Amino acid sequence: MVRAPRGLRHRTRKLLRKNIRERGAVPSLSLLMIEYNPGEKAVIDINPSVHKGMPHRRYQGRTVEIVGKRGRAYVAVLYEGSVKKTFFVRPEHLKPLQNTALNENQK
Repeated sequence: MVRAPRGLRHRTRKLLRKNIRERGAVPSLSLLMIEYNPGEKAVIDINPSVHKGMPHRRYQGRTVEIVGKRGRAYVAVLYEGSVKKTFFVRPEHLKPLQNTALNENQK
């Protein structure tokens, strides 16, 4: 037997699935036009129809801190324990953090 492929998107049939009413649509302009400033927090929300700047599926739903910008992409940092991971994520795969309790505690 042939070994199963282990690509970047294997086992993502349900994880990277759009809602039935969102299929075939490009990302909404309101999400693309959000400007993130250094120090802000955002959530990685992978848009499966855009392949460029897509982070690995294991980071879906994780909260990252924006530290800069490179071209169209944002430089985001995620801390896993004592390990610092840096991502270059395009705005199609980011959403602003909505939890107001977190935002008030940081001010």
